[in-house]
Amino acid sequence: MRAIGWIELGQMDELGRLDTPVHRLDARAKILATVGFMVAVMSLPRHEISALTPFFLFPFGLIAVGRIPVMPLLRKLLMALPFALVIALFNPFLDREPMTTLGPYVVTGGWLSFTSILLRFVLTVGAALTLIACTGLYPLAHGLERLGVPRIFVVQLLFLYRYLFVIADAGTSMMRSVAMRSSGRPVLRLGQYGSLVGHLLLRSMARADRVYRSMVARGFDGEVRLLRDQTFGGREWLFLLACLGFFAVARVWNLAQVLAWTSGRIGP
Repeated sequence: MRAIGWIELGQMDELGRLDTPVHRLDARAKILATVGFMVAVMSLPRHEISALTPFFLFPFGLIAVGRIPVMPLLRKLLMALPFALVIALFNPFLDREPMTTLGPYVVTGGWLSFTSILLRFVLTVGAALTLIACTGLYPLAHGLERLGVPRIFVVQLLFLYRYLFVIADAGTSMMRSVAMRSSGRPVLRLGQYGSLVGHLLLRSMARADRVYRSMVARGFDGEVRLLRDQTFGGREWLFLLACLGFFAVARVWNLAQVLAWTSGRIGP
């Protein structure tokens, strides 16, 4: 249960049911804005750092207007952080070309690209988590389907998310059973873990067959339906064009340097 509490399964659905101006936007507008955001962030040169900082306005703005608590998103972000660290870890050792100085220290290109990778990870993964929290997975899947994403992919995504709860609960029950049979201190060998995983796979396949038969009996035809349909209107166009315009400006010009230069010209 502790692992499930850490992952916080279901909390994103609860956040997606909030009633704020961001939540009321059509999912397609938020999806397209997030895709444009990711393209702009990932297309910057690999040594850029200051040019990435203005892009934090997008996820932070959605979090503020959508009244999304930061800590649940931060915990999920930290869970995926090791993957970004593995990718960026060797850059300081492979790229030793001096690029700039920081006081008495020489900063190489490897350290700049290392920092840039981590910033891009925080921006893109944070924007994706914010998108889910401001939309909910079912409206998000409905929006993806209406944007032309193949229905089979959308349905598989929903099934993966929905039945992750069931698999996690089954795995927790199995580990609890092992703990009760070993005085609370289970010490398992690698082969025993393989046996547990195999049993979990068999139980999941049997449950999947029962779920499929139940859904077919209830008339499921693979289409994602919502109780309240969404419309792409004027506020969605305004939101999308404003976001894409900001991303384009921030991609072409380094707004952080422009702001620093302007402050230096205006200041004493």
